[in-house]
Amino acid sequence: MIVTIHQPEHMPWLGFFDKVRQAELFVFLDNVQYRHKYFQNRNKIRSSNGVAWLNVPVLTEGRREQLINEVEIDNRQYRWREKCWKSISLNYHKAPFLERYSNFFEDLYEKEWNLLSDLNEFIITYIIKELNLNVKLVKASELPVSGSGERLILDICKELGARTYISGVSGIAGKGREFESEFSKEGVEVVYQEFYHPIYRQVYEPFIPCMSIIDLLFNYGNKSLDVLKGVGVEKMTTLVV
Repeated sequence: MIVTIHQPEHMPWLGFFDKVRQAELFVFLDNVQYRHKYFQNRNKIRSSNGVAWLNVPVLTEGRREQLINEVEIDNRQYRWREKCWKSISLNYHKAPFLERYSNFFEDLYEKEWNLLSDLNEFIITYIIKELNLNVKLVKASELPVSGSGERLILDICKELGARTYISGVSGIAGKGREFESEFSKEGVEVVYQEFYHPIYRQVYEPFIPCMSIIDLLFNYGNKSLDVLKGVGVEKMTTLVV
């Protein structure tokens, strides 16, 4: 079993799905501490001015130690859904495949979501399907494991019977490769992702990397997976973390 693990980010970038596509099983790491103003409640899209952010407001006051699956969306800011959809539709109205996905996103933003993780996992699951990725999905919170850091990652792999773990470029749990020997002792091979970002046609020029995956989908539709793999396009020459 080839396993990879990641926090359920909001409309993740291409590198996130590059890891997922190489795995047989993907684990939503939803039982670790939430990191505010990172990529769990926001992400970037391409705009005529360069970059625009899609932001999901969340409740954080007095909740410093909350886990990802405990984070509630601040629906008192009732127009956040309207603002997100307006930003997407305005910035991608010339994208050739916006119409293909517009019903999903319109429906998404008409619903009132409570938990951030539910929203993020719903979007990620949809995109995995649209990319035709054959991968099983599991929530870490539904497994009999707990803890944090490298040890939690290893315990998840052991629980799932992983023979290979695909780590991010920055190493296991983002902390380098020092813990790799502990995986080896348990019979788990660690493979480090090498993601050279594809350079593809965007609505606006010049090309800007590290946008949300929806930037690729809206521009390439059913050819997005090929582009993600670097088929038929140039790739950046340095690794992107």
